[in-house]
Amino acid sequence: MLRISTVNLWVHDQEVALEFWTSKVGFELRADVSYPELGGFRWLTIGPPDQSQVELVLMAVPVPPVLTEAQSELVRASMSQGLAGPVFLVTDDVNRDYQLLTSRGVEFTEPPERRPFGIDAGFRDPSGNQVRLTQELS
Repeated sequence: MLRISTVNLWVHDQEVALEFWTSKVGFELRADVSYPELGGFRWLTIGPPDQSQVELVLMAVPVPPVLTEAQSELVRASMSQGLAGPVFLVTDDVNRDYQLLTSRGVEFTEPPERRPFGIDAGFRDPSGNQVRLTQELS
């Protein structure tokens, strides 16, 4: 059986991203390993405390020779405008978590709003990645 293990999230600064996702969103650090033999490549993962089987990789935007400088800049520009693809977080109470995250300093771009599929709110991480906070209605 195939399962999702890790999902890549491009970030401008791994330290800033780690601080945001752990201190403000409440995720936990899962792995932080640097590989000198790969030019100092850093494998940095986080995840929800009660969902150990899924991790977000906070991946620094690659530079040459992995990507050309033009490709790296394209990734950075897409991220900054929220075009790199959203992360969807599911909760059983959007309003509760909206208040909690706001109290921790998360700045929402969209407050909770009822939609046909449930209640939804949106924020961005420090790299500009879109994050959706959703509560399904039964």
